[in-house]
Amino acid sequence: MKKTLLAASLAAAAATGAAAAPEKYVLDPGHSQILFDYNHLGYSTTYGLFAGFEGEIMFDQEDPASSSVSVSMPLSSMFTGWQARFDHFMTKDFFDATEDETISFTSTGIEVTGEETAKITGDLTLNGVTKSVVLDAKLNQKGEHPMAKKPWAGFDATTQVLRSDYNLGQFAPFVSDEVNIKISVEAMKADS
Repeated sequence: MKKTLLAASLAAAAATGAAAAPEKYVLDPGHSQILFDYNHLGYSTTYGLFAGFEGEIMFDQEDPASSSVSVSMPLSSMFTGWQARFDHFMTKDFFDATEDETISFTSTGIEVTGEETAKITGDLTLNGVTKSVVLDAKLNQKGEHPMAKKPWAGFDATTQVLRSDYNLGQFAPFVSDEVNIKISVEAMKADS
């Protein structure tokens, strides 16, 4: 039972009560963020983040492995903390991006690995390239939201990607090819 509830939560939402069909949950854009960091020439760690993005979870309580997660965000919503860095990321050195270019993640499988942990495998599409990644996820909390009065859940996850896998390897290895990604999201049960 606990592992079934964990799988639900790690799919970003836990249902209350038994369900015969998948239930839809949506990410809370005000309390969900994706942080990334990389090593800059050995001198510092540089950080950036995405926030305010959208996503949905279709949770199947009877068969958690059949659940799914999908998230997308405009590349232009990236925050680097310095406008000149953001502007450089948008040039041909990196993304060569238009205003409407998006980044997306679509899950392809969920494997429960412990009472509060799971691996979520999915396709990450970035810079026109799609690669499979595995998120190491951990349940933070699930239950009724004290203010919204509806089912709510949150989890953290981490992964690492190589910039060069997405044709973004400029200046590697001096600027690290490895990019660490940290995710923290909240999700609410969708209104019918």
